[in-house]
This record gives sequence, C-alpha cells and structure tokens, in this order.
Amino acid sequence: MAVTAALPFPVLYDETQQVARAFGAACTADFFLFDGKGKLADRGRVNDSTPGNKKPVMGADLRAALDAVLEGYAPSAQQHPSVGCSIKWK
Repeated sequence: MAVTAALPFPVLYDETQQVARAFGAACTADFFLFDGKGKLADRGRVNDSTPGNKKPVMGADLRAALDAVLEGYAPSAQQHPSVGCSIKWK
C-alpha cells in the first residue's frame, strides 16, 4: 500500500489483529501517536468530526498532537476517544 500510493512512510497491515488488540484499539480510525523514543504520546480522534455533524475532517486534534510532539512538548492531557465503526474482530 505505501509503495503503490507513494507514501513516504510505512503502512502496517495488521492481518491477525494482534497489534490492534495489544493497543486496545476500539474503532476505526483509532489513532496512536508515539514520540521519537517509542512512548505513546497521544491516542484518540483525528478531530471533532463525527458521523452526522457535517463537520469536515480536517485533522485538528491529531495535527495539534503531532505539532506538540515534534516541538518536544507533551500533547494536551485532554484526549478525546475516537468515533467510528467498531472493529470487527476475527
């Protein structure tokens, strides 16, 4: 996928769902942001767009967390859970 879409980063395909289970993922999309030391820095939604509220998916929450980590700061302690389709476990 990363190669065919020309993405400049690797893409994980979790065929067995072991990684999703280990992280405690609840729905799609559930974002996990790690810092340069591999420590979980942020988890949750991409922004406040939800099915039915007609807000565009602009990524404000995830962008703020990314910016904080890249600048060497901790993201906001107020993390919001992801909203989406539940994971269909095998």
